[in-house]
Amino acid sequence: MKKTIVIGAGFGGLALAIRLQAAGIPTLLLEQRDKPGGRAYVYQDQGFTFDAGPTVITDPTALLELFSLAGKRMEDYVELLPVKPFYRLCWEDGKTFDYDNDQAGLNRQILAFNPADVQGYQRFLAYSQAVFKEGYLKLGSIPFLSFNDMLKVAPQLGRLQAWRSVYSKVASYIEDEHLRQAFSFHSLLVGGNPFATSSIYTLIHALEREWGVWFPRGGTGALVQALVKLFEELGGELLLNAQVDHIHCESQHINGLTLTDGRYFSVKAVASNADVVHTYRHFLRDNPASVDYAQRLVKKRMSNSLFVLYFGLNHHHDQLAHHTVCFGPRYRELIDEIFNQNGLAEDFSLYLHAPCVTDPSLAPAGCGSYYVLAPVPHLGTADLDWDIEGPRLRDRIFAYLEEHYMPGLRSQLVTERMFTPFDFRDQLNAWQGSAFSLEPILTQSAWFRPHNRDSHVKNLYLVGAGTHPGAGVPGVIGSAKATASLMIEDLYE
Repeated sequence: MKKTIVIGAGFGGLALAIRLQAAGIPTLLLEQRDKPGGRAYVYQDQGFTFDAGPTVITDPTALLELFSLAGKRMEDYVELLPVKPFYRLCWEDGKTFDYDNDQAGLNRQILAFNPADVQGYQRFLAYSQAVFKEGYLKLGSIPFLSFNDMLKVAPQLGRLQAWRSVYSKVASYIEDEHLRQAFSFHSLLVGGNPFATSSIYTLIHALEREWGVWFPRGGTGALVQALVKLFEELGGELLLNAQVDHIHCESQHINGLTLTDGRYFSVKAVASNADVVHTYRHFLRDNPASVDYAQRLVKKRMSNSLFVLYFGLNHHHDQLAHHTVCFGPRYRELIDEIFNQNGLAEDFSLYLHAPCVTDPSLAPAGCGSYYVLAPVPHLGTADLDWDIEGPRLRDRIFAYLEEHYMPGLRSQLVTERMFTPFDFRDQLNAWQGSAFSLEPILTQSAWFRPHNRDSHVKNLYLVGAGTHPGAGVPGVIGSAKATASLMIEDLYE
C-alpha cells in the first residue's frame, strides 16, 4: 500500500503530520534518531534534563490550532508556563535590560538609557506591529509557488522598507546603542545577521509582545511528546531509528523510498523536514533535476552555526533569568566575523538558558540544568577543526560565565556535553553545519526560498526551516500549515 510519508519528526514534521492525519490522510512519520524532536531533542543525565534546541515558544495559538484540528484541548496534553521577563539583556559595562510585556516597566528602563528613545521605541513598536500583521499574520502560512505570488506582496514589502536591514530600521527609531542591540538581536534567533537580514524580521518583536514568551512544563521535550501523542491518537504512525537513504523517482514522480537498513516503502507523497540541501543532494541523488537544484542550493548563503554547552550544576543560580542574552564587548564587528570571516573570534556573545528558574523539575533538588550557546561561523565560512576548537571554546565560555554571571560554576559541575558545527553536520545532516538552513536575507525569503511544493518532482514537498517562511518554532509550524494546504489539495484531487 502506498504511503504518505513525512521525513523528520522535528516541530515542522510533527505539525505537518498532525495536519495530514487530521485531514484523513494516513501518514507515516520517519525519524532517523532514537527520539522525536529533531533540533528539539532531549538529553537526560544524572537526573538533569536538557532541551537540546528551541526553548522559546512565542506563538501558542499556532500550537493550539494543531490540537483544535483534532477536537482536542492542548492543556490536556501539555502546560505552557509564562516566562517573566521574556529576556534579561546584559552588557559588560554592567547595564541590564529586562525585556518584557510590561509597557510601563519598559518605558522606565528605556528612560534610564536615553529619554528620547521612549518615543522612538513607540514608533518602532508600531512599525514592528505593522510588519507582524503583513509578514506573519497574512503571509506566514501562505505558500509562495510562483513569482507572481511575490509580485502581489511587493507593494506591501516596499511600504515596509523590506530592503533595509533589521539593525538599520531599529536605528532609525532608537538612538542608544544598547537599545539598538536590544531590539535588533532577535534575527539571530532564526539565523539572521541583524545587519543583513530584512527588516521584515523585526516582526519577532511584535509577535512576542502579542502573545508573550512561554516554556512547556517539563521542557520543550514535553511539548514534542504532546504532539507525538496527538499524532498517534489520530491514527498516525511514527517510526524511530528510521534513516532515509534514497528517494526513488520515475518521470519526476516519487514512487518509493528506501531506508539505510534496506526497508522499502511505496510512496504516494513525500514531505521532507530534513535539511533541504541533504534532501536534494542525498535523498534525490539519482534525479537529475534535483541534483541540479542541489548544486544551486549549495551556492546560496547559509545561516550561521552554533556552539552549545549543556551543563548540570549542583547549585541553582537563582540570580539568573530564564533567558539571558550576554552581549560581549563588540556587536557589529563580532557579527561580521560570525557571518563573513574565516576564523573564530576572540570574544563572543552568549545566550544562557536557565529553565529551572521557571520549572525546577528539570534538575535534582537544589541543582540546575543549563545550556549556553555562542553563534559561530558555519563550516563553509570558517573551516575549523571543532575537535580542537570545541574544548578551547568550552573553557573560555565557562571561565567567562563564572566571572560575570555564575560564581563557582566550574566547581559546581556535575555533567556537561558539547554540540558543535560538526554535530550539526553529522547528527542533523545540516549543510555546512548551519543551525538554521538558508540565511533569511530578502533574496532568500518567500518565493526566493525553496518552495513548500517542489517545482519539478510532482509529489515532493518541503517543511521546516529550509522552506517558507523559515526558521524558529513559529516559522516551521507556519511552514507546516502552508505545506499541508498544498498536500491536502493535491492528495484529494
